[in-house]
Amino acid sequence: MYAAANSPKVIIFTAPSGSGKTTLVRYLLEQLPCLMFSVSATTRARRSYEQDGKDYYFLSPEEFAQKLADNEFLEWEEVYKNKWYGTLKSEVERIHHLNKYCIFDVDVQGALSIKKYYGNDALSVFVKVPNLEVLRQRLMARHTETPENLDTRLQKAAEEIQFASLFDVVIINDELEKAKAEALNLVIQFLETPCEKLCEE
Repeated sequence: MYAAANSPKVIIFTAPSGSGKTTLVRYLLEQLPCLMFSVSATTRARRSYEQDGKDYYFLSPEEFAQKLADNEFLEWEEVYKNKWYGTLKSEVERIHHLNKYCIFDVDVQGALSIKKYYGNDALSVFVKVPNLEVLRQRLMARHTETPENLDTRLQKAAEEIQFASLFDVVIINDELEKAKAEALNLVIQFLETPCEKLCEE
């Protein structure tokens, strides 16, 4: 079995879109079986390669609004116009009941809300690239953005970077392998459990 996740400690990763936070989170999940990904809910359209319940819980705007009215979200945000994202309280409870540590991959405002909720029991990590031109190149390489969407994401990224100092740690994702090692060390230190125990099946 894994090291027991009896404490409410959670791990939060955030970044402007295209900065590589999802790559780092996936790496941590591969290295540390005691972690489990917190699946967010969203009203945005599902992309062809995404699975409901694995990448996101895809909800209609009406379903999202009802859950919001019922106070079922830990955090929520209208990230883009008419595109809502949030973390269901039931998702965090599900992970804790499995005796694992919850790791979040969320937008900046959502990350700040979760950090405020958990306080010192949360490690909040902001991932950024060296500059916005690097971010532009990474977003263009996805081949999923229209020129208008690209400009919107870059403008939002410039705004989000201003919040970096509010997080516990900032990782500069310039060299991926270096960023992976830094993220792994940070999480192990935060959970205060020897690496070999965290990696045990």
